[in-house]
Amino acid sequence: MSSPVAATVRACAERAAKGAASLVNAPGSAIDAALRGMAGRVRSAVPALIAANEADLAAARASGMSEALQDRLRLTGARLDAMSEQLTALAEVPDEPRDRIVERRPDGLTLLERRRPVGVIGANFEARPNVTVDVASQLLKSRNGGVLRTGSAALRSSQALMDEAVAPALAEAGLDPDAVQLIPAEDRSAAYALVAVPDLIPLVILRGSGESTRDLAREAAQHGVRTLAHADGGGVLYIAPGATPELAHRMVEESLDRLGVCNRLNLLLLDRSLHDELLPGILGLLGRLGIDASLPPHEHPRGFEWALDAERAATVTVDAVDGPEEAARIADTETSGLAAAVATEDAAIARRFLDAYGGSGGFWNCPTRLLDGFKLLRLPETGINIDRVPGPRGPVTFRDLSLRQYVTVPTEYLSEL
Repeated sequence: MSSPVAATVRACAERAAKGAASLVNAPGSAIDAALRGMAGRVRSAVPALIAANEADLAAARASGMSEALQDRLRLTGARLDAMSEQLTALAEVPDEPRDRIVERRPDGLTLLERRRPVGVIGANFEARPNVTVDVASQLLKSRNGGVLRTGSAALRSSQALMDEAVAPALAEAGLDPDAVQLIPAEDRSAAYALVAVPDLIPLVILRGSGESTRDLAREAAQHGVRTLAHADGGGVLYIAPGATPELAHRMVEESLDRLGVCNRLNLLLLDRSLHDELLPGILGLLGRLGIDASLPPHEHPRGFEWALDAERAATVTVDAVDGPEEAARIADTETSGLAAAVATEDAAIARRFLDAYGGSGGFWNCPTRLLDGFKLLRLPETGINIDRVPGPRGPVTFRDLSLRQYVTVPTEYLSEL
């Protein structure tokens, strides 16, 4: 690693590794005090945070950034209040026990499963400054250090959150503020440097848009760095037999409260038996919501994610299907597999759909927007992992950011640990 940006990333990783040592054995009271301190500082620093964010927004407007992406970038008083509330809520969550007894063996030994911090975890995210605090708080709660990298669009806002809330709260709680670092570089090469330091950063959380995030995951694999990638999304809603027009309309509307998020309604599947009856009303509802309907024949893949298309984000793909199994198959194989919902009052139909769907979140008569750490688990998240391999899947929280270690001890000395 010879470039100046790569050297900066390594220096951040070295500081984070040193700072993380203060977290490993820190009492839960200190960790939670730091989280509460972050919450209080977010509230008290609203003017400074808004000012930094306004500078980012002004630059974004000048560069021609779409309204949908600006919405992701924007910090408001209400969003900062929500951020503070989530930090306070996280502080109230009891620590996970370090050890769990797996078996008291007949040979006089006890097998324990122990949770250990990873050490330093990286995170790459784009124009979402709130992720700065989301990830920092999860790393702190799991007692990991961190190296965060955001794009140039959100760097002022993210730096302000670090300076005004994260670092001082750690210091006030008696923890090393160096434990969480923000890379002070705008260049995209910093993202590639972040996934190329396996000796210091063995795991990187990737949040971003489609191909760029997938490319980072491929780069990480070449360096032996593991990733938790959140590259693709797009919620699916299947209006099934047994759905009333009122239920169908409620589900559509609740799924489209925000357009620039991964778990919004992206693909609407109408059962063919209801299609002609419900389609006119649903098209009218979409029109009133300012949403375009992409109807067959489609000039794009059926699972195309509109949230990633800055110019056409206010679009939903609509199609007809023959039954819950076909709807589940399409949701499984033609979309990212993030989340799918079924609208019906027929329990048998709902069961058939949910049993056939293999994505990371399935919902019955509630929108895919619920696939979110705080909405679903009452915890902030680092991202939503949709990998189809063993490991954390769905919203990733602090509970997923630890290593499993087996420890075997003489049962008579178990109380000494």
